[in-house]
Amino acid sequence: MKKLSPICFLTPDDSDIAGVGRVVQAALEAGVRWVQFRRKSGSRKRLYADALYLKNIAHRFGALFVVNDYADIALAIEADGLHIGQDDLPLGEVKKIMGRAIIGVSTHNVEQALEAMRDGADYIGFGPIFHTGTKDAGQPKGAESIREIKAAVSMPVIAIGGINGGNAREVFTVGCDGIAVSAGIGKGDITANVDALLKCVPVR
Repeated sequence: MKKLSPICFLTPDDSDIAGVGRVVQAALEAGVRWVQFRRKSGSRKRLYADALYLKNIAHRFGALFVVNDYADIALAIEADGLHIGQDDLPLGEVKKIMGRAIIGVSTHNVEQALEAMRDGADYIGFGPIFHTGTKDAGQPKGAESIREIKAAVSMPVIAIGGINGGNAREVFTVGCDGIAVSAGIGKGDITANVDALLKCVPVR
């Protein structure tokens, strides 16, 4: 299994794949080494083509490429992994489909985190940590909530939700293994955004 990078870039939910590709490439050029393709609409044919296009960009930089939600798309393009939510296929069934690929699970409390660990997830996403306008993810939990999750599970915990260069250090300080970021990378100066985030990653 490929090693998880401490910063995961969640791609914009935008059907303009050329534009998304430019954003992804800029993030990779700035130092990102983990990309998650996240798109909530579109035909399967379009999703397949767009995911494959972005995977090829990511792999040119040696970056990890994970697909959000769609096991069939992830399998078809030979993605490095799949990230699923609480309403997606059960983790046990996903593992049958994906074989040795990396599997991550979105969690929002200790019970969900423990279930994901018992079922064999490779990592969990946990949040939302801060307020986020990217999706309706519920009430922010705050950075301190990561301590409880880290104490409960023995697997990588990736914090998500409203994280940017201004608050990422706070999140890493309480023990998360990585962060998943969308607007905090893709909005504004991508190179400066990534640089600010990289400066927050602790040396381990």
